[in-house]
Amino acid sequence: MDPHYTEWLNLVVRWVHMIVGIAWIGASFYFVWLENNLNRKDPKEGLSGDLWAIHGGGIYHLQKYKLAPEKMPEHLHWFKWEAYTTWLTGVLLLAVVYYLNAQLYLLAPGSELTSMQGIGISIASLVAGWFIYDFLCDSALGKRPALLGVVLLVLLVAAAWALSQVFSGRAAYIHIGAITGTMMVGNVFRVIMPGQRKLVAAITEGREPDPEAPAKALLRSRHNNYLTLPVLFIMISNHFPSTYGNEWNWAILFAIAMLSVLVRHYFNVRNKSENWAWTLPAAALGMFALAYVTKPALTVVQASSAGVVQEVTLEQVTSIVVERCASCHAANPTSEMFSAPPAGVILESSDDVIKNAARIHAQSVATQAMPIGNLTGMLPEERVMIGTWFDLNATSK
Repeated sequence: MDPHYTEWLNLVVRWVHMIVGIAWIGASFYFVWLENNLNRKDPKEGLSGDLWAIHGGGIYHLQKYKLAPEKMPEHLHWFKWEAYTTWLTGVLLLAVVYYLNAQLYLLAPGSELTSMQGIGISIASLVAGWFIYDFLCDSALGKRPALLGVVLLVLLVAAAWALSQVFSGRAAYIHIGAITGTMMVGNVFRVIMPGQRKLVAAITEGREPDPEAPAKALLRSRHNNYLTLPVLFIMISNHFPSTYGNEWNWAILFAIAMLSVLVRHYFNVRNKSENWAWTLPAAALGMFALAYVTKPALTVVQASSAGVVQEVTLEQVTSIVVERCASCHAANPTSEMFSAPPAGVILESSDDVIKNAARIHAQSVATQAMPIGNLTGMLPEERVMIGTWFDLNATSK
């Protein structure tokens, strides 16, 4: 496909994915807030609480029933399409970005897997992720939510490590997000919505509702709630090679996910208890700690100790960058993958190298995320030369 149209297809699908994702996660955030802010003092008969609110110049009165009104309303809104369209556009985006260019974006550099094998592993991971998760939730572990949460966390960390062995770091992150997103939308489609339909049907027919279905739906809804922030991070992670490009990328993902869960828990309980107020500063401190431990060692030290290079000039670095990077990062790229320089970064001269020195260092040395899939064959010693020049020159200015 023409790279110009591929870029626009990527843009449109990503934009729609973001819009519907905001609608889904925004609804989740709102209803958690609503539940936590209900006035439960002396509620009217049949109600568990109510809330008065003002927004956009209007005053609203919201009521929550203990079970349901005596007569079901003619029009009842079901929150489902936000979840379904988020997943559908996410899968389409996965195909546009990673399946159409599997050798470039999906597979790890130097991988011996074919594109179809990589795509097969990708699809299998999504299917297996849902069935394993669903099985565990319906097993005896479902009666022990805390232990179930720990088991699921261990399995997701294991999946992150395994996928990082066959996929690029960026693709491994996205697949953990896709597996998690599949779990979440599967909860809506297979558990939460059927449970709500059974509840409405029982009330409409005057029967006593089965308490098991709402209990299952509550467990799955709680999982979805705590998974929202980790998934949001993964959605933007491709902009931060210091995370997915690190040797310990799977461990970094685990750490950020745990910090995200802490933050989410604080917002879930902050109106009920201040015992979790420590989670916000702890999460901030955790992010600072991650920034510190992921900082790469100075390449000049490595170069000197290895005796690889003693001195590197700007001209040498420019020659490497032009040879390895300018096929994509040029005013008029010669690479068939791009019709314009990615992110608007042009690397055709010494001035371009100086202007983008920190970015070049981060992408080609610190994380080795670029060139994409190492398509142009940048050599290890060339990365050392770029890093040495950067440490001795760019960082001293």
